Amino acid sequence: MAFRICMVCLGNICRSPMAAAVLRHKLATAGLGDEVVVESAGTGGWHVGDGADRRARAALVARGYDDAHAARKFARAFFDDYDLVIAMDVDNLRNLRALAPDAQTRDEIRLLRSYDPAAPEGAVVEDPYYGGDDGFAEVLDQIERACDGLVAELVAELKATG
Repeated sequence: MAFRICMVCLGNICRSPMAAAVLRHKLATAGLGDEVVVESAGTGGWHVGDGADRRARAALVARGYDDAHAARKFARAFFDDYDLVIAMDVDNLRNLRALAPDAQTRDEIRLLRSYDPAAPEGAVVEDPYYGGDDGFAEVLDQIERACDGLVAELVAELKATG
């Protein structure tokens, strides 16, 4: 059975699809592509069924990542489907914790940048939606660094258990 991760932002058209694409790529490079499933969702449902924001797609493609995506809304039942739920910022963290079925699940939800050892405690991936193209490149930089740390943790964890 594959380990399952869900990346979560607000509308599921910018940060979380970018994070999912980056993590999938880095896991495949590390030889874990078949052992870990990575998906994404949003805490809001405004964009359900839409592709990623054009600026997010452009940033991903420019760095060699896949940009295929269809937005969806995170549902309470998703907690049963995923081993790890990762929020992009504190608002989404709070929304996810409010949906969580119990205290243990609430405590296991993490911020993506908590996996970046160089990021300050509590650092978040800010929403680039209302800014320009440069904001998407900066967000992608943050996501890549955090995903490097997450992959290192997954490699250690999956080798220890398996």
